[in-house]
Amino acid sequence: MERMVLLPSLGAFHILHPRYNAATVLAILEEARPPVVYLASLSPEALEGGGWREEDPLLFHLLPWAEERGVPVVALDGEAHLKAETEAFREALGQFPGGRPHLEAMAAFDQALLALLNEPLTPEALGSEAFLGRLREVYGGFARAFGEGPATGFRARRMARVAEALRGKEGAVVAELLDYLFLAEAFPGALPKAHEPTEAERQRALLDRAWQLKEEDDWGKLLEGLFALGTPEALYLAAQVYLAAGEWREALGLMEEVFRMDFQRPEYLPGYVLARFGQLLDLAGERGRALRAYKGVLALSWAPEEARAIAQAGLRAPFRL
Repeated sequence: MERMVLLPSLGAFHILHPRYNAATVLAILEEARPPVVYLASLSPEALEGGGWREEDPLLFHLLPWAEERGVPVVALDGEAHLKAETEAFREALGQFPGGRPHLEAMAAFDQALLALLNEPLTPEALGSEAFLGRLREVYGGFARAFGEGPATGFRARRMARVAEALRGKEGAVVAELLDYLFLAEAFPGALPKAHEPTEAERQRALLDRAWQLKEEDDWGKLLEGLFALGTPEALYLAAQVYLAAGEWREALGLMEEVFRMDFQRPEYLPGYVLARFGQLLDLAGERGRALRAYKGVLALSWAPEEARAIAQAGLRAPFRL
């Protein structure tokens, strides 16, 4: 492998990018065969305690990949707690009448960053000077306006320490997008390069599209692809399509099939499966089984907040369309 490979994590935004989704990151790692994966934006405590689930959904895919291959994963941000200063700074501004214009200016920078994240992204685009220059412009404007400190979660200071810890190391480094900007400047030779899409990436793109189901999508074609894939996640999403179309009996039949499979991975899936299964069982008048499904969500060591909310509501009253 190259001495170091640096990859940005887009967090929840990976789902928008068929050419840079979670499977793309894994394919690049597979090709690089790193001896270790470093998480530049995560603290050891968040990695160990599961705080990563709220911080970086990419790790639902990356951590099992590393575990299966025996690749150690090391969190490097020893001052990650300082990220909370950003929210505290905004809350403090919101408490003063004169703070409103500043909050509006912050929102404008947020929108500029979102615009970048919503453009089609590929590994080579993310590693290009054109993209990094635009990202630098957005972040630099924010830092000049509000200071490099609490407003930015002390990002420059934190990433300077991470970069120092990485000096002379070999492996892959995964960093939150704005942290990636700083590390890209420290390790310009480690930036992502052009990558040939794999079948796993195409399958992930199909699943990501189904998670974002929209009225203008070709639902029939989407179902055809999901059935061909046939994984628990794919069949769960196919059931979602049927439910969105009002065909809840077909959705229930699919969920019964998913329930007979091993649906433990990705880790977010069990909570969603059990919560939706409970709702569909309620529609079928099978209240006893529905209650067991809802209780199953709450018995999980972790479940997405949305799934927990569905389960709690289902325990209080039967679900109805």
